[in-house]
Amino acid sequence: GSDDFCPGGSIYPNLKESSLFLYPNQDVYFPPCKRYRISAPFIFAGGKFEQKKPSIEVLPDECLFEIFRRLPGGQERSTCACVSKRWLTLVSNIRRDEISDNKTPQASDLEHENTDKKGGVSSEDVDSDVEGDGYLSRSLDGKKATDIRLASIAVGTASRGGLGKLFIRGSKSRHGVTTVGLRAISRGCPSLRVLSLWNLSSVGDEGLCEIANGCHQLEKLDLCHCPSITDKSLLAVAKGCPNLTDLTIEGCANIGNEGLQAIARSCPNLKSVSIKDCPLVGDQGVASLLSSASYSLTKVKLQALNITDVSLAVIGHYGKAVTDLSLTSLPNVSEKGFWVMGNGHGLQKLKSFTVTSCRGATDSGLEAVGKGCPNLKQLCLSKCPFVSDKGLSSLAKAAGSLECLQLEECHRISQFGFFCSLINCGAKLKVISFANCLGIKDLNSGLPPLSPCESLRSLSIHNCPGFGDASLFALGKLCPQLQHMELCGLHGITDAGVLPLLESCEAGLLKVNLSGCVNLSDKVVQTISNLHGWTLELLNLDGCKISDASLVAIAENCHLLTDLDISKCTITDSGIAALAHFNPINLQILSVSGCSMVSDKSLPSLGKLGETLLGLNLQQCKAISSRAVALLTEQLWRCDILF
Repeated sequence: GSDDFCPGGSIYPNLKESSLFLYPNQDVYFPPCKRYRISAPFIFAGGKFEQKKPSIEVLPDECLFEIFRRLPGGQERSTCACVSKRWLTLVSNIRRDEISDNKTPQASDLEHENTDKKGGVSSEDVDSDVEGDGYLSRSLDGKKATDIRLASIAVGTASRGGLGKLFIRGSKSRHGVTTVGLRAISRGCPSLRVLSLWNLSSVGDEGLCEIANGCHQLEKLDLCHCPSITDKSLLAVAKGCPNLTDLTIEGCANIGNEGLQAIARSCPNLKSVSIKDCPLVGDQGVASLLSSASYSLTKVKLQALNITDVSLAVIGHYGKAVTDLSLTSLPNVSEKGFWVMGNGHGLQKLKSFTVTSCRGATDSGLEAVGKGCPNLKQLCLSKCPFVSDKGLSSLAKAAGSLECLQLEECHRISQFGFFCSLINCGAKLKVISFANCLGIKDLNSGLPPLSPCESLRSLSIHNCPGFGDASLFALGKLCPQLQHMELCGLHGITDAGVLPLLESCEAGLLKVNLSGCVNLSDKVVQTISNLHGWTLELLNLDGCKISDASLVAIAENCHLLTDLDISKCTITDSGIAALAHFNPINLQILSVSGCSMVSDKSLPSLGKLGETLLGLNLQQCKAISSRAVALLTEQLWRCDILF
């Protein structure tokens, strides 16, 4: 101890006798004890007592930072990060290259000696390899997207394989993600390869620049509705992330041509680009991306941009590696742009082409695309008001490799365009789909003898009111190998038109969707069950005029059926009982929504079906009580029940 209290030294000449101290008039013995240095919890300052802070909290951030970075492993740093937000912030700001190696020379020599003896790799080497892999994924949504959680992710994943993918879906919370959180990620997660930022108004250029400076392995970047991010961020990404392969930008009003040009110059491995609703992006930015990544860019999606025919001309000339192209809502692109793109002879590898709401898509442009894209396999046209039968027929003749044709809201297409495309698409067409095409009317006269389309496997006609029995009768002669058939919302078709089509399908139907065809009866269902029950897996009869007789036919013949929808049909408890009576049936999804004559009496039958059911829809079944549903829910614990 200290002698400050007695400057002259000890009051006992013999130290051994100092332990034998007796208070006056008291016979008390005090045994010898060790003196402890005790820090008082209070200090006297300014004439009053103040509570003394713990000594570790008095240390400045710089000292704590030096301590943390000298800790021997990631688990120790993670433990320290759990103490307080201050410690979490400090630990999360430690870069991987700032972590100090605390091994002594002796320990290092011993480790090398053990490694040589075992002929293997040291545990430290294994740990360092694991930390750099970056196979972990994390996702933050809404109010959970905060800087504190990002700091925790940065610290926690560092010793558990490293963070590889991060998805952040922000909200309007005051405590949302800012630059602080992204800085923690950039310093603690250098292995990050995928970053997706959605609806983050508080994240600006500074935060993304931190990512670019710390995450040099970044390959995929998705920016959606981040209004504070500008071209400065893309300049930093281009400089710090040369391995970028996928870039998606949507609703970022302050990103323009300069940022895209920087990406084009510095990211030679770019494979996929998607740009939507960015008013500052024009022909210069798009042209730079296409021309610089001519031999690597495979997927291009442009939507709601102020680009002109120049961009399409560049795509047609430099898109040598493009396999997927999607153009949506481009008001400044004219017929000339599509024509030049098709005649550019650069889209030789194009396989999938989607055009939506582009007034420049016309017959001549479509014909040019068909001739200039010999390997085109999938074509989707939606809301193209100037595409007519002529253009569709020309495309079908030119695109000999076409396998899938999908049209939606193309009202200038008539029944002649439909059948011409079916006949002229060659021997490779597998899927044809028409939806909401009001120009299609039923055939007034029969078609001349035509060779069948042996390759067609899927036929889908949705909400085309003019499509009737005559068209179905003609289809029956052309599609003998159908496996998937969807005829939805066709009020003009009856049993007379559907039956010949069903009878002509030789391969056996796997999926049949007749929802909204209100004029179809039990005869159609019985034919389906008899002819295709041995292959049928899905049957949708929503809104059809069927009765319990159809369910009896299904139960007897459709032993492979897993998905059955009989919503809004006139079935009763007897039909459900018949369905449950046959053991071979293996239903997994059953919908009886809106069947008003199905009551609590069906509870035992539904319970028996529930041995295999995974989903049951009982919505708007007014004759079924809540008590019955509660009992059924308890019995069918593995089945999701909607009521």
